[in-house]
Amino acid sequence: MGKRNIIRMTPFRLVSYIVIAVIAGLMSLNLIENPAFGFIALGVWGLFPIALEYLSLKSKWVHDLINGKETVLIKHGKIMEENLLQTRLTGEELLRELRSKNAFNLADVEFAVMEDTGDINVLMKSDKKPVSSYDLGKKVAPLAEPQTVILDGNILNESLFSLGFNTEWLGIQLETIGVSLDNVFIGQVDSSGDLYLDLFDDSVQVPQPKVKEMLYANFEKIQADLTTFALETKNEAAKAMYSEHAKNLSQLMKKLKPYLLR
Repeated sequence: MGKRNIIRMTPFRLVSYIVIAVIAGLMSLNLIENPAFGFIALGVWGLFPIALEYLSLKSKWVHDLINGKETVLIKHGKIMEENLLQTRLTGEELLRELRSKNAFNLADVEFAVMEDTGDINVLMKSDKKPVSSYDLGKKVAPLAEPQTVILDGNILNESLFSLGFNTEWLGIQLETIGVSLDNVFIGQVDSSGDLYLDLFDDSVQVPQPKVKEMLYANFEKIQADLTTFALETKNEAAKAMYSEHAKNLSQLMKKLKPYLLR
């Protein structure tokens, strides 16, 4: 019958679950004299919702009939009082739901809709949205899901191997940081290969990984050295070579900066 969070369950699906539970309870207590009738009722209430869910995937009309439609509560910054009355939602309840979406000022809300599950989704006005790297015209490194490689002091080999690492690499990382495996509560490795640790002993300060920052700092030092060599040498051929390499390295650093510094 699919996976659904109970707080996001439609009324029809919730009623179906309750009826199935009641029928199963009556059968287990032998309150249904004929078990065949109980199994028939259980089968109907089990298969009927599945069939309707399948039809709802194929037909929007069936989907709207079973699950209902979303209701617009705020449009162009204006509250739709009629729709608010239709959803049996008071003004105070609407404001509370908006606050739960970090919209404390009604004037900042452009659009709000109540989904068929009862959730309210909010669209802030364009000048009230958080600034993103896209808005600033800056490139950032793509992020992938971090993998948990240590849990309760135990190494999770499957997650570790999926990243292309092994237990020897993990042991070297822990030895470098100066932390024993049995003191690690959770250890995660991000898409850049940095290891983040949370220890059982909170009094121990774990240094944050600075591999990418150090690599970028080395690039800066090399670029500065090349520029210095170009200024100090009196050989025109060497000066041109150093200047060209410094320029190429500077262009490379611009491309790598979003990936090494974020």
